[in-house]
Amino acid sequence: MAPKCNAICDEAVIRKLVIARRPDLAERFERFLLESYIEDNDTVKWCPSIPHCGNAIRVKGDIYCEVECTCGCQFCFNCSLQAHSPCSCMMWELWIKKCRDESETVNWITVNTKPCPKCHKPVEKNGGCNLVACICGQAFCWLCGGATGRDHTWSSISGHSCGRFTDDQTKKTEQARRDLYRYMHYHNRYKAHTDSLKQEAKLKNDIQGKISISENKESKIKDYSWVINGLNRLFRSRRVLSYSYPFAFYMFGDEIFKDEMTPGERELKQNLFEDQQQQLEFNVERLSGFLEKDFQNFTDDEVIDTMKHVINLSNVVDRLCKQMYQCIENDLLYPLRTPHNIAPYKSKGLDRASELDISWDSAEQSSQSTKRSQDEHRSQHASTILGKRGLELHGSSSDNRVRPHKRDRPDANGGGALFDLNVPAEVVDKI
Repeated sequence: MAPKCNAICDEAVIRKLVIARRPDLAERFERFLLESYIEDNDTVKWCPSIPHCGNAIRVKGDIYCEVECTCGCQFCFNCSLQAHSPCSCMMWELWIKKCRDESETVNWITVNTKPCPKCHKPVEKNGGCNLVACICGQAFCWLCGGATGRDHTWSSISGHSCGRFTDDQTKKTEQARRDLYRYMHYHNRYKAHTDSLKQEAKLKNDIQGKISISENKESKIKDYSWVINGLNRLFRSRRVLSYSYPFAFYMFGDEIFKDEMTPGERELKQNLFEDQQQQLEFNVERLSGFLEKDFQNFTDDEVIDTMKHVINLSNVVDRLCKQMYQCIENDLLYPLRTPHNIAPYKSKGLDRASELDISWDSAEQSSQSTKRSQDEHRSQHASTILGKRGLELHGSSSDNRVRPHKRDRPDANGGGALFDLNVPAEVVDKI
């Protein structure tokens, strides 16, 4: 900052100057440097786990992917919400908002109640007579909502008659009823498969017990890895099937793609998608049924027969999931004018992070010996503050590798413990 001084005071210089006199400020500087690096880098995000695990994950390649942190949290890297493929991020955000807020309660009130003409509170009809009374004492006609007297006969209400057709109100009520029924159709199936996934998650301990019993009994069959493989396939396919219903709700509705397809195109694509969805659902239920069997009590022939069914259905379900994603990406989303990206389907599951050993000295030397642009220079020195260990994700493809790195939680005094910085790809590749 001195006049006519051309020296560059980068992060390394600041660190050396400050750490001798004020180590607490040096630690805060390192923490803020880490925070700013992650906030300015689209390929690095904190794990959204609650409570926060302290991991930051860097993805190399497409940011539209789903990852699993070492803490076990699975999330969408693009929006940091729970993994929701094949829904796009916009679809999932709209869906969870629709499920949480009172929009469907309002629809139900519109369909099943009418406002009192005096106090305007919603009134639900609980009898057969079209003369209803609000709790405020006002009587009104259920057919038209007009205020009336309380006297009535089987054919008329005192001081009132209504026989005129009001088209607008009827259309609004019918549209609200159709929207409500449509939402209930997709929500009920989404919830049913989500509940099934939660119940099937409890199968893992039961199946481990069954495998232990089977391995200890006198039998020619000692390898039961097909059971675990089938169970993992069931989890992944059930999850895909569950999120396919929110996807269909918005894909073939009017909230996002109203002007993107003609009614004929919408019907054709919906039939194509629902046929694949139905095939996947049928085979997922069959796979679930075979995995729930008490194979520890079976004879060897019965175990072999069950094994064949589980292996075959696992392959069928995997193939159907791939076909559904191909249909979504190529036939449904690709022709749209509005871009919608989804995380790709992976047969082996989400990319998982693992620890990566990094040398402080080698990272320091690498960052000091290489000339880069200003942005790269900043990333290099961020890597020199890295601690002795980081995290690296090993996925099924090299295009979507993820590297999370650990940070400590700041203390209550605001000084904060030393934060480990995320390693840029250029430095990691050299180490």
